[in-house]
Amino acid sequence: MRALILGGTGDANHLAAVFVRERIDAIYSYAGRTQFPLGHALPTRIGGFGGAVGLADYIRHERITHVIDATHPFAAEMSRHAIEACVAANVPLVAFERAPWSSVKGDNWFEVDDIAGAIDRLPEQRARVFLAIGRQHIAPFAAKPQHAYTLRFVDAPDGALPLPAAEVIVSRGPFTLEGDRELMRSRGIEWLVARNSGGTGARAKIDAARELGLPVIMIARPALPERQRLESAEEVLAWLAHDARLGA
Repeated sequence: MRALILGGTGDANHLAAVFVRERIDAIYSYAGRTQFPLGHALPTRIGGFGGAVGLADYIRHERITHVIDATHPFAAEMSRHAIEACVAANVPLVAFERAPWSSVKGDNWFEVDDIAGAIDRLPEQRARVFLAIGRQHIAPFAAKPQHAYTLRFVDAPDGALPLPAAEVIVSRGPFTLEGDRELMRSRGIEWLVARNSGGTGARAKIDAARELGLPVIMIARPALPERQRLESAEEVLAWLAHDARLGA
C-alpha cells in the first residue's frame, strides 16, 4: 500500500502526522501557494501535476494505491482532476473533507453561489468589509472599489493589491473568537464575506459576526461529482485498513 495525500490544509497536515505515527507509506503533495507551509515528516512534492492526465501518470509511476483528496473545499479544479485521474488509473479515492457550516439562531447570512454573487450582494454605499476568502479571489471585488476592505492572508502579498482601499493582516489560523471579535470591532467591520469552508480553524469569524450582529455573505462550496467523503483521520485509517484486508 502506498497513499498519496493531496494536501495544503491544516486538516491535511494533521492527517500526514497521523500517517507518520502509524508508519503508513505515503507522499504528501501541495500546490505551493503558501510560502511557509506547516511542516510534517512525510515525503513531499510541490507544484501541479499537469491536469488529470498528469496526475494519473504520477499515480502509476509512483505506484500509488490510494488517493486522499485533503485539499481545500474550494480547490474544485484539483478535486475534479483527482476524480478523473483515479478513474483513469483505477485506484480508490476518498475526500478528507470537513462538513460545511450551517447557520444557527442569531446568524444573518446571505447565501450565494459564487464570488460574483458575493460581489452583487455587497451594498452600493461605502462599507467596511472583512473579505475573508483568501488571496486568490480578491481581484473581482475591484468591481466595488468604494468599500474599505480588510484582508487576512497567510503570507504577505508579493505585489500591489487590486483593491484601492485595503488593509492586509498577515496571520495564520486557527483563530479565536476573542481575536476575531476584536479585529472586527477595532476596524468597524460592517460586512463579512466568507467561503463555507467548514471546520473549526476558521469558524471564529462566523461566531464573532453573530455576536456583533453583522451580516455575512456566505459563499457556497463549488459543486463536484459524487465521491466518498470522510471527516476524520480515524475514518481514513479505517478506509485504508478495509482495502488492505480486501487485498487492494
